[in-house]
Amino acid sequence: MISRSERRRIYLDYNATTPLLPEAGQAMRSFLEEEFGNPSSIHSWGRSARAAVDSARDQVAAAIGAKSKEIVFTSGGTEANNLAIFGIAQALGKRGRHLVTCATEHHAVLHPCDRLERDGFEVTRLAVDRHGGLDTGALSRALRPDTILVSLMSANNETGACHPLREIGALCRARGIAFHSDAIQSFGKEVIRVDEWNVDLLSLAAHKFCGPKGVGALYVRSGQPIQAMQLGGFHENERRAGTENVAAIVGMGVAAREADAHAETENARLMELTEELWTGLERAIPVIQRNGHPSRRLGNTLNVSFRDCDGASLLMALDLEGICVSSGSACMVGSVQPSHVLRAMGLDDDGKAATVRFSPGRASSRKQIPQIIERVQRVVERLRRNR
Repeated sequence: MISRSERRRIYLDYNATTPLLPEAGQAMRSFLEEEFGNPSSIHSWGRSARAAVDSARDQVAAAIGAKSKEIVFTSGGTEANNLAIFGIAQALGKRGRHLVTCATEHHAVLHPCDRLERDGFEVTRLAVDRHGGLDTGALSRALRPDTILVSLMSANNETGACHPLREIGALCRARGIAFHSDAIQSFGKEVIRVDEWNVDLLSLAAHKFCGPKGVGALYVRSGQPIQAMQLGGFHENERRAGTENVAAIVGMGVAAREADAHAETENARLMELTEELWTGLERAIPVIQRNGHPSRRLGNTLNVSFRDCDGASLLMALDLEGICVSSGSACMVGSVQPSHVLRAMGLDDDGKAATVRFSPGRASSRKQIPQIIERVQRVVERLRRNR
């Protein structure tokens, strides 16, 4: 039996992970329990598994406007980002050793760039403005004859701030520079078509759009040189060795199809919801600040700082009130460092404000907004009294 406290829980951490789409879970079940063949085997069980992987590849490709042969399945978004960055560096390192990224990228991009820098590459990390926005003029000035890769996310996972990918992609295409985008946070929340963005590589993670954890994909444009980083067999057109996770890939395909079908309407719905939430919070609670751009952002992402509150205490107290949120990237839980995204935006980092990322999703509704505001207000007032 579900307890009273369980019934009143409100999940607002979709940027960290999402519930599995029932249709995806149903599609996965037979490949977990019955259709256990290796997709590289030539017998009937193997052929069945291969057909399922090929079908999922078609679904993921269609969801971003790509060709099926351009999709490489990975273990998740981190591996997709790593493969893009290290794979291009290895493939094009003789042509040039300069890369461009941004200070607010996910660490799955920043840390590979750090490694390459230690190995003798040069990395330019572009600054952002106070809204998390990127100046394309600064990007243009940063490009050099030896630049081989630009890696910029489509939307920030902490603030939702969106980069002008069409302009960036056109700029890179004109210079003949490979362009990679970490679209892990934005897929399913905005319509993505790789040709419109002029991207050469694009990373996805299934669990961000109601698919299973442990599976992702890297789009690699036809003709784009890339070096495999995981060696072994001849899987994924020799771009990523290892027996495919058939069940997870099947689930990703179904989730990708459904996410793309509803991306535009869902983003608009969630934009209205987060605007209503912000308006209510601003009215109910004094001395709070919105972080990120109010309109050039993902519709589901609202990042708010509450003055005179301890961050850990606020998150724990909200959880006890049934509000499931985070302070930023779930990958940084346990880190004692403040958000590198907020620091890059020039926000006050004196330890006197707690930052909360509200990221609603498929199951979120307007009727929850008054409850969220009331509970957040109660917690913040209590913490401020006790500080």
